[in-house]
Amino acid sequence: MRVAVVDIGTNSTRLLVADVASGGAVTELDRRTTVTRLGQGVDASGVLAPEAMERVFATLAGYREAMDGHDVEGTTAVLTSAVRDAANGEEFTARVRDDFGLEAATLSGDEEAALSFLGATSARPAEAPAPIVVIDIGGGSTEFVVGAKGAVTFHVSTQAGAVRHGERHLHADPPPPEALEALAADARGLYEDAIPVHTRAEVVAGVAVAGTATQLAAVAQGLEPYDPARVHGFRLDLPTVERVRTELAALPEAERREVPGLDPARAPTIVPGAVLMGEAMRTFGLDAVEVSEHDILRGAALRRAGL
Repeated sequence: MRVAVVDIGTNSTRLLVADVASGGAVTELDRRTTVTRLGQGVDASGVLAPEAMERVFATLAGYREAMDGHDVEGTTAVLTSAVRDAANGEEFTARVRDDFGLEAATLSGDEEAALSFLGATSARPAEAPAPIVVIDIGGGSTEFVVGAKGAVTFHVSTQAGAVRHGERHLHADPPPPEALEALAADARGLYEDAIPVHTRAEVVAGVAVAGTATQLAAVAQGLEPYDPARVHGFRLDLPTVERVRTELAALPEAERREVPGLDPARAPTIVPGAVLMGEAMRTFGLDAVEVSEHDILRGAALRRAGL
C-alpha cells in the first residue's frame, strides 16, 4: 500500500511517502523536513501563533502536491505536543483536515510514544536484547518508550522540549553556563519524576530518534551534505553530546548556522536539544545511544497500512 504521512511537530513539519508491504517492509519514496516552529510562544501564550500556523500551511501546500504526484492510496497527519497544549489546537487541526485533505489526528502523549516505538523498532530483530528505551526529543515534549521484544512495557510523555525549554531558559545569545544548567536541572527533574527508578534500572540500551538526535549525529561527523545512511545507526556517546553542546553553546546563533552538519533552521533549538539529550541519557545511565532515522513517521505509515 502506498501511504503518505505528515508529522506536524512543535519544531518541524515532515513528510514521508512510502510503499508498505504486507510483511511490514517500508520502501521510502519521498521524505522531507521543513522547520516551521509551530510551537513558537506556546509555552508562554497557550495558543498557536498565526504566523506559525501559516508557516505550516504553506509547507503543507507543497507536501500535498508531492503526495498527489505519487498517487498515494492513504494519507494521515499526526499532530503532537504543540497542538495538544494549545487552546486553538482543534481549530488548527480542522484546517489541516479540511484544507489539505489529510486524515488529521492530534495524538495523545501515549499514542505518540507508541508510534515512535513502532517506527524505531520495526526493522530490528524481534528477539533483540531488551529492554531498550526509545528517546524522542521533540520541540514541546520528550517521549520515553521502554519495551522488550517488540512489546511496550512503559511509556511516558514529558513536558520537556527543545523549543519549550529553549524559550523558557535561554534568553541570551550565546547562552551563559548558568542558563544551560538551569535548563538541565529543569529537564532532569521532569525526567526523574516521570520515570520510576526500577524502569530506568532495567534498560540496557537506547535508541534516539527525531531531529535533535539526527542533527547531533550529523554535527559530530561534520556531514555536508546530510547523509541519512551515515546518521542511521550512528553510535552517539555521552562525551560527544557534551562536546557538541559545549561547542555550539559557545557560538552566537548566526555562527551556529554555519556549523558543518547542522541544518541552519535548527540553530535556535539544537543547544537546548543537546542539553535534553544529555539529561535523557543520564536518567537511564546510558553511555551511548543508537541514532535511528526510523521514527514516528515510519510507525504512522505502518499503522496507516493496517500493520
